[in-house]
Amino acid sequence: MDGARSLEDRAARFATLGDPIRLAIVDALLTSDRAPIELRRRTGVGSNLLAHHLDVLEAAGLIVRSQSSGDGRRRYVRLRRSALVGLLPFATLTPQPVLFICTANSARSQLAAALWQQATGEQAFSAGTHPASHVHPRAVDAAARAGLDLSSATPRSLDQVVNPPKLLITVCDRAHEELGDAANRLHWSIPDPIGSRRRAAFDDAVAELRQWIDAVTNRTLEMA
Repeated sequence: MDGARSLEDRAARFATLGDPIRLAIVDALLTSDRAPIELRRRTGVGSNLLAHHLDVLEAAGLIVRSQSSGDGRRRYVRLRRSALVGLLPFATLTPQPVLFICTANSARSQLAAALWQQATGEQAFSAGTHPASHVHPRAVDAAARAGLDLSSATPRSLDQVVNPPKLLITVCDRAHEELGDAANRLHWSIPDPIGSRRRAAFDDAVAELRQWIDAVTNRTLEMA
């Protein structure tokens, strides 16, 4: 029975992906979370038709949608990679220097840079659109639990970055929305741990960032 159920689930996912527009949406989500307006531009379909395709993808368990932690009127669409394991090839990023961007440069972008360097051995930098005065202490603690050292890290402004690397990734909805859409920049919609009351919020941010890095560098495909 389990085998039959699995076969039916796989067939349903293949049927869902048999539509060119839905497949284009999945392609667009392989390395970046996207707002619906970005997906409309990439697919060339209207808002009503896009909403229909997103509903179908969500019903099949292939995507999730979340509210922006920046502009609450916006939403982001994320691919559930685990639902595609064994079904599709995955787009990957060649390990290379990268600049991670968030608003305050006090948590997510600092953690992302440290995790990228740990995972790939390549240089990683971080910056903020409105840098804070210091790295958040709970980010430093979460980094230590992950085997990373942020004890001497300090926030800096994006305006201070000279000759940024080719690969740019925002890890903050506010920063992504402030900077606007850019073809040469990716976006990972990571919830702001600083605004959360959950004790595990910083560890959750580390886990989500590690999953993204592992997925796009082809270290693992097991990303929910």
